[in-house]
Amino acid sequence: MAKDKELAVKEKDGKSKEKPQKKQGKVAKWFKDLKLELKKVIWPSRQTVVNNSIVVFAAMLGFAVFTFLLDWGFLKLLELAVGTKS
Repeated sequence: MAKDKELAVKEKDGKSKEKPQKKQGKVAKWFKDLKLELKKVIWPSRQTVVNNSIVVFAAMLGFAVFTFLLDWGFLKLLELAVGTKS
């Protein structure tokens, strides 16, 4: 009978009389959910990681050389325009 009254009050007020879950419980649930999600991840193989790393390193090296040449070219154009030699 008391549960019926509690349910009626809950429906009427739109509020629950239950206490909110403790923060510690929320953190533990978050870590459990995180573990479940990480199990769903399709991890790349070691060879794929190595190949992708080589591609990234080569791209960085290429952009570094391009930036150096662009900077050097602008320096030479500025020297030519101003008429000074360094």
